[in-house]
Formats: sequence, structure tokens, C-alpha cells
Amino acid sequence: MVRDTIFSARALTRRIGDSVILDRVSLDAKKGDIITLIGPSGSGKTTLLRTLNLLSPADSGELNISGSSVNFERYSKKQVTDIRRKTGMVFQSYNLFNNLTALQNITEGIIYGKKVPAAQAKEIAEKYLNDVGLADKSQHYPLNLSGGQKQRVGIARALALEPEILLLDEPTSALDPENIGGVLQLIRKIAAAGQTMIISTHEFSFAEKISDRVVFMEAGKIIEAGTPQTIFHDAGNERTRHFVNKVKHY
Repeated sequence: MVRDTIFSARALTRRIGDSVILDRVSLDAKKGDIITLIGPSGSGKTTLLRTLNLLSPADSGELNISGSSVNFERYSKKQVTDIRRKTGMVFQSYNLFNNLTALQNITEGIIYGKKVPAAQAKEIAEKYLNDVGLADKSQHYPLNLSGGQKQRVGIARALALEPEILLLDEPTSALDPENIGGVLQLIRKIAAAGQTMIISTHEFSFAEKISDRVVFMEAGKIIEAGTPQTIFHDAGNERTRHFVNKVKHY
């Protein structure tokens, strides 16, 4: 079965002062693809993810997600809204509202982002909290949740928007070892359901099992992209090989 391209980024470029954060980055994904971004800190992975849902718009380049397009040199507020409605973002530091319960953290986005009535939003939020194993924590505030539970709420919040693409920025980097496995298992479950995802991670064994394609970034550029087998065991670029071997033996 031929799968349609659901996402296309072309020549995304972003500068901050004299620094080039993204350097003409191009990337595509088909429906159901799992793309993993790897690379050293400061390589542009987080900026790329934030650019894909316009939290940090590029200075130039083009983005198309499931028929909604943006040319970063000229775009409207409606185009921004259209793109954001097709993406869900999971942050490494959770980005939950501490004054809202787990349930409210999810319903806020549904009510204000998708204009869904409050009662219906509550039903949707309860479903996704149940899906991530936190039905009994709906009235808990973030301060009363573990790191793993906070990340599960963050994932439920993103999924509740029913995004075309789920963007995950180092979803386990702020977790202690005890919580990492549970979150990775949840992401595997979401992937098995056919959700298109772009994930930034240093969990190489996880990335090797789950990814359709692995992208190595450095200094704002895509240095090499390929299958997990290629990138982790037979990379053609010397810098890719050096980075992978260094992280594997850390």
C-alpha cells in the first residue's frame, strides 16, 4: 500500500543574531511514519520541532502538513492556526499549568484550540487520561504527580487534539530511570496505533526499535538520514558514526 506524504518541510532556515540555528533543513514524512531526530545538544533538534508547529517560526522556508501550507517569509494568522491544529507537542519539561488539574490541563487545549464545548472536552480528556493510565489522577495537580505522570499528562494533552503529527521533544530527558521505561512503552503503544510522530531522543535502543527513519543533526543541518540499521550500525558519514559510538558507550 502506498502511503501519502503527510508532512513536508523545505529549506527551513532560522537565525538568532549571527548564529544559524536551522540551516536549510528539509524533511518529509508519510502517514504513520516514526522519524527520530538525534544529535548533540545545540544541533537544532528542539528548534526544528518548535518550528514545525510554529512555536518558533523559521525566517524562511516552506512547511506543508496535510494540505495546510506556510511560506515563512509571508503567512497569515489563519495559516498558523491551521498548522497548529494538525500538530501536537510534547515538551521535555512537561509545560503543564501548575494551577490546573491533570484533567483541566487537557481540556484547556480542546476548548480553546478546537472550540469544543466544555462538557464534550471533559469526556475527551477523560478518555485520553484513561488511555495513558491516569484515570485516577484526573483531579491531581502537577505538583502532586511524579515526572513520569506529568509526561503522561503532556502526552494525553497532545493526543487529545487528535493531531496529524505528534512532536515529542526529548520526552524522557527530565525523568528518573524508574519512569523512563513506562513513558517509552506508552510511546510504543501510540506508534503501534499508526500515529505519525517526530521524536527527538537520546534513547538509541528505543529509537532503533520504533523508528522508520533516523535523522542525525549537527549545527542546524541534517548530516545524514536513513533507516535505524544504517544510522546506528552502518552510517556513511564519519561524524554520524563518531556521535553514535560515543553515545552508545557513554
